[in-house]
Amino acid sequence: MSHIPQDDDKQVAGDDPALQPLLPSSENHQESDGHSYVTQSGFKRLSAIDKKTLLLTTTMDKMGMGRYSWYIFFLCGYGYALDLMWAQAFGLIVSSAQQEFGIPDSQFGTLLTAFNIGLTIGAFSWGIIGDIFGRKWAFNLTVLITGFWGLLLGSAPSWPWLCFLSIFTGFGIGGNIPTDASIVHEFLPHDRKYLLAALSLFQPLGVVICSVIAWGFIPSNSCEPGLKSCNITAPGVQCCARDDNLGWRFTTNIIGAITLFCFFLRFVVFNFQESPKFLLLQGREQEAVNVIQHIAKVNRQPCSLTIDDICVLDGDDTSESSAKSGEPKTWAELTSQFKVFFETPYMMRLSLAIWATFIFDYAAFSIAGGFLPDILRRKGVAAGQSVDITYRNYIIIYAPGILGVVLGALVIQTKTLGKTWSMTISASLMAASLFAFVYIDSPGANVGFNAMEYFFQSMFNAILYGYTPEAFPAAVRGSACGIASTWGRLSSIIAPLIATRLLATSVDGVLYLAGGAAVLSAVVTLFLPEKLKNEGF
Repeated sequence: MSHIPQDDDKQVAGDDPALQPLLPSSENHQESDGHSYVTQSGFKRLSAIDKKTLLLTTTMDKMGMGRYSWYIFFLCGYGYALDLMWAQAFGLIVSSAQQEFGIPDSQFGTLLTAFNIGLTIGAFSWGIIGDIFGRKWAFNLTVLITGFWGLLLGSAPSWPWLCFLSIFTGFGIGGNIPTDASIVHEFLPHDRKYLLAALSLFQPLGVVICSVIAWGFIPSNSCEPGLKSCNITAPGVQCCARDDNLGWRFTTNIIGAITLFCFFLRFVVFNFQESPKFLLLQGREQEAVNVIQHIAKVNRQPCSLTIDDICVLDGDDTSESSAKSGEPKTWAELTSQFKVFFETPYMMRLSLAIWATFIFDYAAFSIAGGFLPDILRRKGVAAGQSVDITYRNYIIIYAPGILGVVLGALVIQTKTLGKTWSMTISASLMAASLFAFVYIDSPGANVGFNAMEYFFQSMFNAILYGYTPEAFPAAVRGSACGIASTWGRLSSIIAPLIATRLLATSVDGVLYLAGGAAVLSAVVTLFLPEKLKNEGF
């Protein structure tokens, strides 16, 4: 198993001949992007596999942000957009589907829970699949599975069938964030790592697109408010029938088609190369070199890296890492690497704090995303607003999330706040907006505080999703992101069940629950280290 570097937030450099053409020679060299290099003695203590990983990293850094990296960024951004597009879709269709199938408020959250069960299984499975079988499989199959099952949602004949199909849709989309975050991290040069946070820009964009689609189809193709389902009314009585309520089905069909188009771009149009760091850790060194050379070709840049540059780094290293670097890793070796999460006090603190952050964050935004649209719709009906106006308001609410992501990407570049304090502040303001939503009741204030909540939610998640893959070493990066997301998804299963019980008696209780989770999320971010020890690997 590869040694995990533990030098504080540093890359490494030294006097190895293979690295001299690429790395600075001074012992205390400071790059313009803020990254420093350890001393030559620190470099010599590295295992052969870590030296090789550094060589690949430095070679890609030297190429900069070329065409290939931008392709990766936008295709993974497409995946990020789909992640919240589907989450938003279930929040927007659940009221119409509930009315059509005659489901009481006590079962309102079962659809959201079913979707989150799929998300949980997907987040855990795809992260591990990416670390064992490669990022390429997860990169393509997540969107293919999501698109296929998502299209079938529109044909669901009953509420149980809709919940069943949502599990498989969630399974596919659940792997998007851990997979895409790992891929972008491994293909970005160090001076563009802020783009990891900027990647979340696509999430509110996906929410806005979903809201536009829903606004176009649901209001004009839905049953009148107050009509009961034909499943629970006597024959001859006016009721909500399937043919009068096709808007939510059209919405899922369109989003399913958009998802399959993403698969087409990833699998057919773009020639995605396996992560060179993954290949190196698997002992497939020639393939890793081939990938670097392919990237250079796409970027229209020269590349002098050869397999000899990799092999010369073996030297006299007889460590376990070096001895097995030429052999594919077994399942036992790969799963044993999970102990890195508790290997040192630093890693234990990091892992537990990130998991807790995901748990409380996902609880807050799963309730907000799943229940606020329905609460807003109910308040709109009580205020005499049409369904069309309510769905228009969704667009107004979610559009500011784009600015929230931009602010998150900018603020983490400042030395004053950094990543952890930025997360603490944004989570606190998200909680404040949820609590404020309890005490206001005018249509304008409802929209305003809902938009405020989503703005800070988007800012927070942008920073968190950029922070997590940077915090863990390449050998377990996909699994680390997947496990963190799994804890969050498990929370997303439980939170809607609790919120459903509260909704039956009190709308305010739902908002207090979401706000309380956001407060706890802010608290645990105080335990996250600002300085990361695994960057560069």
